[in-house]
Parts: sequence; C-alpha cells; structure tokens
Amino acid sequence: MPGYFSDNEFAVNAIELEYRKAEKYIDFINLTGSNPTHEGLIFPSDILKKTAISYLAKRRYDPDPKGLYSARLAVSDYYKNRTPSVEISTDNITITASTSESYGLLFALLADPGDNILAPKLSYPLFEHLAAIYRIELRPYEMDENNGWLIKENSILSEYDARTRAIIIVSPHNPTGMVVKNPISVLNRLGLPVICDEVFSEFSCAAEYVAPFGTLHPELTVFHLNGISKMFGLPDLKLGWIATSGAGSKDFEKRLDLLNDTYLGANYMTQSMLSSIFSEGTDFVRQMRERICTNIDLAVQLLLQHPDITVTRPEGGYYLFPKIKNREDEEKLVLHLLSSKRVLVHPGYFYDCEDNVHIMISCLTETKKLAEGVKRIVAAI
Repeated sequence: MPGYFSDNEFAVNAIELEYRKAEKYIDFINLTGSNPTHEGLIFPSDILKKTAISYLAKRRYDPDPKGLYSARLAVSDYYKNRTPSVEISTDNITITASTSESYGLLFALLADPGDNILAPKLSYPLFEHLAAIYRIELRPYEMDENNGWLIKENSILSEYDARTRAIIIVSPHNPTGMVVKNPISVLNRLGLPVICDEVFSEFSCAAEYVAPFGTLHPELTVFHLNGISKMFGLPDLKLGWIATSGAGSKDFEKRLDLLNDTYLGANYMTQSMLSSIFSEGTDFVRQMRERICTNIDLAVQLLLQHPDITVTRPEGGYYLFPKIKNREDEEKLVLHLLSSKRVLVHPGYFYDCEDNVHIMISCLTETKKLAEGVKRIVAAI
C-alpha cells in the first residue's frame, strides 16, 4: 500500500498495554501530562466569554494570508516586551493553527524532498513525523548531558552537508529544560535559517529569562515558533504563530504568505481574541509559572533523597529528566513503576536518548499528586 507510513504496523507497545491496566485503579498517577486543562489549569472563562461575545456580535470573515492584523500586532508587541526586546514587524508574523502547522509550513518553505534539516537528537516524535510527510531527511545533532545538555557544535558541523537547509533549535528544550543563553558560533559560520521552538519560553525557573533566539543571532533569519497552547493553557483554541527576525525575513515573506493562504487553518474567532488573551491573561500565566516552579523544586528535592537518582533543575519548561544509576533497562523500569506503583513516566528512549537510563516527569501535574507520584518512584527505585 503506498502513502504516508504505509509500512507502519501501529503495534501497541508494552508500556501502553501496562498503562491501560494501571489507569483503571483509583490510585493511578500519570506523571507525563502536558495538557494544562487536564491538570486543573483553566484559563479564566470570563476573559474568553467576553471576547467571544464581542466577536460574535459583529461577526465577519475577511481572511489575510498572514493572519488577522490585530492578532499579529499582539504578537509583535509580545516580542517587543520580551527580555531582551526584539522588533518584529507585523508583516513578518504569520498566524497559524498550531506550532505543528508552523513546522509543516516551514519544512515546505525551506526544503525540497531529499533535502535535510538538522534537529536535536533528544526530541519528541513530531519532527520525525513531519519530516516523513514532507519527504525530507532529519539529521540529529548531539547534546552534552555532562555540560547541562548544551548543544555540541562539532556535531552540527558533522551532520551539515550541501543539502542542509535549516536547523531546529528548541529553547527551552523538551525534555531536558536546557535554555540557549549564548550565541552558537557555528551557526554564524553556516548561515542557515533557524527554526526556534520556544513554546516553553514563559516557564523559566532556574533561568532568569529565555531570550528570543533572534536577539542572540540578529544576523541570521530566525523563525520563532510559539502559540497559546502552552503559554496560556489553551490547546483547544488552536492558535500559533511564526515570528521571523533577521535580514533574510523579507526573502521568505511572499512564499510563506502563499503557503499559509493555501490552508488558512487558524480559527478566525480565536485570532480576534488573541489581543485580549495577551493583555488580560498575564496573571494566569504567572500562576502557571509559580505552580511549575514550586513543583520542580519539590520534585527535585524528593528525587535527590535517593542516591541512585541524579537530577538538576531545568532552566525552562516543565519537565524533569532524571538519570537513574544502577539500572540497565528503561522499559523494564517504567513497566515496574506501572505494575507495582501505578505511576506512569516516560522512558528516555521516547525522546531518542540512548545514553544511560532516564525517565521523564511532568511538573505540570497537580502538586499533591506529583509529590505522591515522585515518592512512589523513589520507593520503587
């Protein structure tokens, strides 16, 4: 059978099978959550209701390939108020339905079938799936666990060739929490466009702030990706954006407009609400950040009580990625936690981490539930 993933068997793995058994118990704890609406973090409904009513009272659909101007202006103002500030014109902002769609548009914009894009080896399956859809090769560069998961510049050089069209930087990184704070010198040498995923930029705990990547590399074309799913806990309202900085932004503007106009995927009502979400949602973002930072401190403190667990506070994001010593098999460990303690975590290999034994824990989880789950992990190990 031809077509996308036609050779995939879609078999259910052992962890999923054990999870289906464990989740039936009342004391089951899921420590992998990435959906704020499942963890009691609900954006204020009065803000959404007010802005939705205003839109519906004067409803009119007049699409712009870049996205509604008021939405683009809200995004432009957001970058103007970041630390450090970066000026991104509304002409260089593209409103999309999601960060995933943003990636797809940029893969189509930057690469032809058979070309390659560099991406961190530790990542989630999204990149792999999108690369398969667009028939491009994804080449992984390494990160240094012994140096705070910093990007190995020599690895970028070794993966680069004549058909490399762009590089993906995730900052804060998922799942390690690494934040890029300094320029990456090899990028200036290569001159590649940069796709910077910063969906966790508002959740910096160990780092004072997350700098927009374009401020570190103003000489490069940088496509900043973000959206309201993570930032405002609104995954159901489906809105993201591409904010392009750097001298080369004009070179891509018209083709990116055409690509986005082909789909026009972003919900028009949500676009009309974005300005109010930004202006009135800051308290909610602060509350989310406070919970996440509190949870990270708590979970790290509990994990470090066991001599075989090594973990550091992530600089950004809401995941922990502890290393477990004296274990050889991540899957057996995760299955043991499910069967004996009814706690779900992700193994490191879900993120293509091949060195040592790691697990992923989400600190988005409700605090009491997180504490109980981590205590069970420590007891099991």
